[in-house]
Amino acid sequence: MRIIGGRARGTKLYTLAGKNTRPTQDRVREALFNILQQEVQDSIFLDLFAGSGACGIEAVSRGAKKAILCDNARPAIEIIRKNIEKTHTKEQIELYQMNYEMVLKTKIKEKLDLVFLDAPYQQTEYVYKAISILLENKLIGKDSIIIIETDQKQKVKEQIEELEIEIIDERKYGRAHLIFLKANRKG
Repeated sequence: MRIIGGRARGTKLYTLAGKNTRPTQDRVREALFNILQQEVQDSIFLDLFAGSGACGIEAVSRGAKKAILCDNARPAIEIIRKNIEKTHTKEQIELYQMNYEMVLKTKIKEKLDLVFLDAPYQQTEYVYKAISILLENKLIGKDSIIIIETDQKQKVKEQIEELEIEIIDERKYGRAHLIFLKANRKG
């Protein structure tokens, strides 16, 4: 796994051993950032289930003002720290080892431009809960974009359909589905 674009382009990243973490594949991440290229510059990017930190670091490499990374697992946090050091992105990254709900409720005080939700594939309810908190706490505005990565597209879509959001795009890359959302209200 490597950083695909921007100032840290080509830097190989450390990854977690085992099957508890499933990193976003390089080709999916490349497609994601090609789609978001206009929105990334000077954005505040949240990677809520960060794993290796690749998506947040990629955002900073491509010009995001700041990336907020969160993971609950100590091994993931250790890998993210190594990757931040290797890519020289420490000044632009906030890193939290805590439950995603606590990060959303207590640590984020500004509007987010881009939110990447790559929850464990079997935990689709995390996506619903995260979006609910983002909306309740007014952490996203009408121009913010939420991106969900999942292999259970239909289940996720059914769970989030009651929320004040709209699907603006969907893409499929092998097993991975990317669902792009915007808040469906002024704010």
